[in-house]
Amino acid sequence: MNIIIIEDETRAANRIKRILNEIDPTITVVETIESIVLAIAYLEQNQPDLIISDIQLADGLSFDIYKKVAPTCPIIFTTAYDQYAIQAFETNGIDYLLKPIEADRLAKALDKVQNLKPQIDLEKLLQLSMNRPSKKQYKSRFMIKVGDKIKAIPIDEIRLFYSMEKGTYLNTINNRNYVLEYPLEQIVDLLNPQDYFKISRKYIVHIDAAKEIIAHSNSRLKLKIEGFETESIIVAREKVSAFKAWLDQ
Repeated sequence: MNIIIIEDETRAANRIKRILNEIDPTITVVETIESIVLAIAYLEQNQPDLIISDIQLADGLSFDIYKKVAPTCPIIFTTAYDQYAIQAFETNGIDYLLKPIEADRLAKALDKVQNLKPQIDLEKLLQLSMNRPSKKQYKSRFMIKVGDKIKAIPIDEIRLFYSMEKGTYLNTINNRNYVLEYPLEQIVDLLNPQDYFKISRKYIVHIDAAKEIIAHSNSRLKLKIEGFETESIIVAREKVSAFKAWLDQ
């Protein structure tokens, strides 16, 4: 089976590749694609046996790909967001997996691909989807080491996570900073996407963190956050559209 992966997070793409190899070493990942534009260009010239597609890419929602090109193969959608399920199944989606991807769920999704008839049947896909697990549970607190003690920081007290000088930190509503053992790329999958958004490689912000949002150069946005007045907290240009949609949820 020839598969393409549409995913803009390198760590997530590598995880999928590793799981696929564990499930079936004969599977071939022929291409890993990071953006809507590149995916459209590829699918206009190629038709894989299966697409594993993240929904929220850096340059928008991957549904835009399938409005431009109509793949004949099924699609397994992956995302940290739970609100796109019906739209996913209306776009040749055979399954909808919440991140972080679990090996047994991906294996079940691949079984569905093998059992499908050549003609995709939306009603059958919806029936097949009924066995997906209940809504994902997100972290309610982070355990932080402070000296020789362990301190619990409730999630509702955290306004942003950030990277600095090869370290990862969280910042609380009381403007206290604590070191984390998780890399920022892993933290984003532990958070409720209704509340937190990864605006760049350096910052994940709470929806109420910014006092002001200001138009910045190159079509970007700048956030003003109390206690970070000297920092340039910028929403990456490719994330601005998704960030605005997130704020307007």
